[in-house]
Amino acid sequence: MRKKVDFLIIGSGIAGLSYALKVADKGSVCIVTKNVADETATKYAQGGIAAVMYTPDTYEKHILDTMIAGDDLSNEEIVRICITESTDRVKELIEWGTHFDKTQSGKYSLGREGGHSEHRVLHHKDKTGAEIERALLQQIHEHKNIEMLENHFAIDLLTQHHLGLGVSRGMPDIQCYGAYVLCPDSGEVLTILSKITLLATGGAGNVYSTTTNPEIATGDGVAMAYRAKATIENMEFVQFHPTSLYNPNEKPSFLISEALRGFGGILKTRDGEEFMQKYDKRLSLAPRDIVARAIDTEMKLSGDDYVCLDCRHLDKNELIVNFPTIYAKCLSIGIDITKDPIPVVPAAHYQCGGIKVDAFCKTTLSNLYASGECSSTGLHGANRLASNSLLESAVFSHRAALETKKKIDTIDFRDDIPDWNAEGLKMNEEMILITQTTRELQSIMTNYVGIVRSNLRLKRALDRLEIIYRETEDLFDRSIITVEICELRNLINVAYLVIKMAMVRKESRGLHYSIDYPQKAPIKMNSRK
Repeated sequence: MRKKVDFLIIGSGIAGLSYALKVADKGSVCIVTKNVADETATKYAQGGIAAVMYTPDTYEKHILDTMIAGDDLSNEEIVRICITESTDRVKELIEWGTHFDKTQSGKYSLGREGGHSEHRVLHHKDKTGAEIERALLQQIHEHKNIEMLENHFAIDLLTQHHLGLGVSRGMPDIQCYGAYVLCPDSGEVLTILSKITLLATGGAGNVYSTTTNPEIATGDGVAMAYRAKATIENMEFVQFHPTSLYNPNEKPSFLISEALRGFGGILKTRDGEEFMQKYDKRLSLAPRDIVARAIDTEMKLSGDDYVCLDCRHLDKNELIVNFPTIYAKCLSIGIDITKDPIPVVPAAHYQCGGIKVDAFCKTTLSNLYASGECSSTGLHGANRLASNSLLESAVFSHRAALETKKKIDTIDFRDDIPDWNAEGLKMNEEMILITQTTRELQSIMTNYVGIVRSNLRLKRALDRLEIIYRETEDLFDRSIITVEICELRNLINVAYLVIKMAMVRKESRGLHYSIDYPQKAPIKMNSRK
C-alpha cells in the first residue's frame, strides 16, 4: 500500500504533536507512532518544564544555568534562542489546555531542580508530561487534517538509495522522500511518501539494562537517520538520572523526580550519612552528571546496591500533595516516603546527542527534520539541565513549523520509490536469537559504557558489538520484517555511535567520564557556536 502526505511525523510526544498542530493548516499530516499515541517519553516526564515566568528570575540566569550544566559544550546561540522563547511556548501549552499547578495567590507554582539558580519549573503535581500529552492529544484528535497511525513502526527513511543510486555520508544533497512503515498486525509494509518528514522518536534508554525510559525508547530515529547518512553527533553524552527507584527486575525503572530533591530531599548512604558535600557545594541539587557519578562512587566504595533519598524531615501533607504518584508507587512496594528513606540508583535517562540539526530542526538531509530527544540542537552540550527537554521540544518544533510551512509548496513527491520487497524472506522462528542478543547488548553497554568509562572497556565493548552486529544483519537480511528485529538493529546502531564517539573524546566532560582522561580539555569560546 502506498500513501501520500504533506507532512510525515514519526513519534507522538510533545515534539511531534506540537509540530503537527502548527503545520496542519498547510496540508495533510500523518503521525506514525509505534505504540498507542500516549505511550511516549513525554508521558513519563514527572518534574516539569523550565521557563522564565516571574522575577527575580531572568532569561540571563536561565541561559547561564544551561551553559554551566552543559560543561562548556552548549551552543550559546541555541541556548539563547531556546530560553528567550520559553515563556511564549509555555503560554501556548496553557492555551492548548495544559493545566500547571498554581499557588493560592493564583500564580504558577514553580519548582527547582538540580543546576537551576531559581525556581522556574512549571509542573502538574509529579506527572507533568502526562498532562501535556493529554492536552496535546485532545487538540490532535479534534483536527481534521491530522491522521494518527497507532501501533505502526517506521523501518527506514526513503532516499536516493532506494532508487539504486549511490548515497554516502557527507554528500551535499541527499533527499528524504518519506519512510517505509510496518503495520505489525497485518505484516504489511506501507510506503509513505511525504514532502516533509519530521523525526520525533525520542531517546534510546533501552540500550542499557536499567533505564527510566519506556520500552519503546530504542533509538529508532537516530538509527534510521544514521543509515540514511545524516550527520549524528555527541552520542557519548548519555545522561543517567541519579535517582530511579531501586526495585530489581522492574522495567522501566520508576523515576524518582529531581523535583523531590528540589523540594528538600537529601541523598544519604544506606547508613544514613550525607555524602554530596564531598563532591559539590550544591549538594543534592548539583547537576545530574555530578550527582550520578557521586552515587556510583559511593555504591562502589560501600558495596551497596543503592543509596537513599531521605524525605522524612519534610512536611508530610505537603510531600503527599506535591508528589502523589511517587508516594503511591513507593507505598505499593512497602515504602512510606514520609517514614522511610527511598532506595535509589542511577538509571539511563536521556540522550543529549543525536541527529545534528540547525536552529530550525533541519538535518543534513533535504526535507528531513528532527526535534526532541532524537535531535542534537546544541542546547544540552555535555549534560542536560533538568526540565529543559520538554522546553526544547516545544521551542524547536515551533521553529521547524515556521520553516517547513514556508517551503512545503515548493516540494514535489517522488513517485518512483519502489515498494518494500519481501521476496524470498522467511519468518524467524527462533525469537531467542533476538531476545538473548538484546540482553547481551544491554549488558555490554551497562558494564563497559556506563557512568564511568575507560579505553579498555570501550575497546572491549566495540569488539563484542561487532560480532553482534554481523549476526543481527545476517538475520535481518533473511527474515520477514518484525518490530523486534528492527528494534534490536536500531539499538546496535545507537550502541555503536555511543561507543565510537566516546572513544574519540580524549577527555572527561559532562556525562562522559573516562578514568584514562580525568581532566577536561580547554574549550575555545567560539567553538561553542
